[in-house]
Amino acid sequence: MHSYDIIDRFDRAILALLQKDARLTNNELSEQVNLSPSQCSRRRTRLEDDGLIAGYHAKLDREKVGLGIVTIINVTLATHNPDNSKRFAALISDLPEVQEAHALTGEMDYFIKVVAPDLNGLREFVNDVLLPHESVQNVKTSIVLETLKDTSSLPLG
Repeated sequence: MHSYDIIDRFDRAILALLQKDARLTNNELSEQVNLSPSQCSRRRTRLEDDGLIAGYHAKLDREKVGLGIVTIINVTLATHNPDNSKRFAALISDLPEVQEAHALTGEMDYFIKVVAPDLNGLREFVNDVLLPHESVQNVKTSIVLETLKDTSSLPLG
């Protein structure tokens, strides 16, 4: 049985509210989901223990902290074997500029979302970090002109 098989409408409501504002207290949650604060506390703890709530974080303003460029980079590996994939995964996991990394089907092997302070920072990342790496054959870079939607909230129905 999966964790999501045992959550009810109250759990879904708590999860939805915490996605919007993770700082909500159990008292505030209880008012919005019509449960007692102690019931909300127990449910929140169970949702954390079961891994449905993977963590809490502060969402920073990327531009205000000096990261003005968002880039989508498609990467093709030099060779297609498990060792090369592991080398690329190890590279990506150690790079704080990489915000997302996804293995793909189709023409490109990976899609990565990268933030940089400016075009020079992006150039250095691509030319000095990605391209020289033994696992990488080719990169295609697209600079994001405008972000229409940026969320990590999941649709809970």
